[in-house]
Amino acid sequence: MAQDTGATAVGDGRDTARTAAPEPPGRPGGPAASGTDTGAGPEPAPACPSGSAAGPGGVATPDGPGGASTTPAWAGGTAAGAGGVATAPIGPNGGAGPAGRAEPRRGVSRRRLGARLLALGGVLALHAAFPGSAGAAGGGPAERRALQGLRLRYGSARQAGLLERHLEAVADEARRFLGPSPERPYYAGAVVLAGRGRTVALHRAMGHAVRYAEYDGRTDRVREFPAAERIAMAEDTVFDLASLTKLFTSVLAVQQMERGRLELEAPVRRYLPEFTGGGKELVTVRQLLTHTSGLRSWAPFYQESTPEGRLRLLWSVRPQEPPGSVYRYSDLNLIALQLLLERITGRTLDVLLHDEITAPLGMHRTRYNPPFSWRRVTAATEVQRPPWSGLDRGLVWGEVHDENAYALGGVAGHAGVFGTAWDLAVLARTLLDGGAYAGRRILRPASVELLFTDYNTAFPGDDHGLGFELYQHWYMGAMATPHSAGHTGFTGTSLVLDPSTDSFLILLGNSVHPVRTWRAGSAPRVAVGNRFARAVPVRTRHGGAAWFSGMAPGGSGTLTLPPLVPATASARLRCAVWWDTVPGEGSLHLEVSPDGKDWAPLPFTTVRSTGGAAEEWPQGSVSGWSGRIWHRLEAPLTAAWAGREVRIRFRHRAAGRYVGRGVYVDVVRVAEPARLLFAEDRPADAARVEAVGWTRSGD
Repeated sequence: MAQDTGATAVGDGRDTARTAAPEPPGRPGGPAASGTDTGAGPEPAPACPSGSAAGPGGVATPDGPGGASTTPAWAGGTAAGAGGVATAPIGPNGGAGPAGRAEPRRGVSRRRLGARLLALGGVLALHAAFPGSAGAAGGGPAERRALQGLRLRYGSARQAGLLERHLEAVADEARRFLGPSPERPYYAGAVVLAGRGRTVALHRAMGHAVRYAEYDGRTDRVREFPAAERIAMAEDTVFDLASLTKLFTSVLAVQQMERGRLELEAPVRRYLPEFTGGGKELVTVRQLLTHTSGLRSWAPFYQESTPEGRLRLLWSVRPQEPPGSVYRYSDLNLIALQLLLERITGRTLDVLLHDEITAPLGMHRTRYNPPFSWRRVTAATEVQRPPWSGLDRGLVWGEVHDENAYALGGVAGHAGVFGTAWDLAVLARTLLDGGAYAGRRILRPASVELLFTDYNTAFPGDDHGLGFELYQHWYMGAMATPHSAGHTGFTGTSLVLDPSTDSFLILLGNSVHPVRTWRAGSAPRVAVGNRFARAVPVRTRHGGAAWFSGMAPGGSGTLTLPPLVPATASARLRCAVWWDTVPGEGSLHLEVSPDGKDWAPLPFTTVRSTGGAAEEWPQGSVSGWSGRIWHRLEAPLTAAWAGREVRIRFRHRAAGRYVGRGVYVDVVRVAEPARLLFAEDRPADAARVEAVGWTRSGD
């Protein structure tokens, strides 16, 4: 799995992109929604005082693509119209779609949905597979709210169904990385935005958007701008989003699938006949979107002086492994997808972005190649000099940072989009609401499911939807669940969505300012992800406190019951459990001992609080994700313990660098048919529980 290490060279396979900025927009407003997330009972938030119905834009500035032609300058005039290349998709029965009616969305799991669509003979046609689902009046409550014209608005943590003290800690964690991390600041400044439901409960800016004027790689010293010339970070600062661009390109591709112009399992050469050679003719559209094409991570387009040379370089690239046999994060996948989209639509990517996403959603501060008037409200990126950069550009500020995107005229499928935290929140809300926002639909609910369906089950740990990365603790932190989706950008950007909690987290930092080698890894992303996950409460059925393991990386703890002496062979432990740990690294163990020294696993079963069959855990432990619901745990004590003293304990273990939301244990009881041996709700019994590393928590 490719990770943003920060100390990578040009074209390391993660992302390199630049930054630009608009005039400061006002705070968003709009009509108050009737409600937000229902899981924790948030209250409806009031409209923001500004009353702006268009989000934080509200400023009459150009939001179009800048009058770009329909032929990209770097492509040498190859972006003709569809030219009859895009064929109508064919359903499994040979016609335009399936014979039967589609199942309701709620009845289809993401993985089952992906498998079903892949079974369509290698041809995906969303309009055929989901007849009548084009944003019709149906769908879930979130989709209906989106089509009613409801917008994001600012509100309190309580209104968002979040815990205020933990939400504030999200900003504290982001601010911590303005200092030595461990030696140099991770970033010069950052903007963090967090929300749940339709409420943005946290939006903070910190540090500087522009601080450093020059960097000397020989001495590792910088020249800072005078204090009066530095520019403080603001909530509406525009960032070079770097590889978050890939998400926009992916959404544009799925839109074309909806319209029947593009098929997921079709070979790329059907749309780009030049895309052949060395096995490249076998690469499918899906493999571009899931980084399983076998292509290498990057190619130095910036070394080619002409559009023709850049195209020749792309056509000459050969897969390093057979397509579909390996996962390798590659910018080339999205550059090829850009050419494909421009070919079948007859429009350049910047025009597509504006017409199909940003204009309908009112994302007026998101675009390629921002105008010079945005520069003062744009975060600067890197001082680009060889050898750490492939180009000698000096301070990059207001132009795309990625060397290849710069060479491609600032418009590329893998990098080049600029935007604000608020605009990304609008995109997040759109996707969480099934593809619609403020009454405007850009995707059908079924299409959003495809974005979040894991197509990389053959590559464990590299879960990937169409463009979106899934379940990645290395930057999502404890927000990572089997349903979480997101992406990172080389300049220091990240976006995480968690449909299971209806929440979203955006961290935008200028971490390559002044130079990419000052930072490494994704520590700030993980830290704010952990804190935000903690801000989403876990409630017991009775509304009271439960035992909580905590979320400390590398932590462990035990929760030990007092000595008990069952009189029969029918004694059983029963309790409620809730767990979210990193698979294979975090776990909950149930153990027994005759003396409190030598412990052995105690097998148990669990049943979801929502019903279903019992799951057996013969090793006496669970790991991973419980589905964000409570389970009823039951563990029989064998006849060997009849008449003998027994100790029972819960043990939590979190080995490794990353953690989940933790483990909760509640309503612990040990009973046999005629006698209650232990009941946590009896004060005398509760006082005898030995807790090491566990605490009582009401949230």
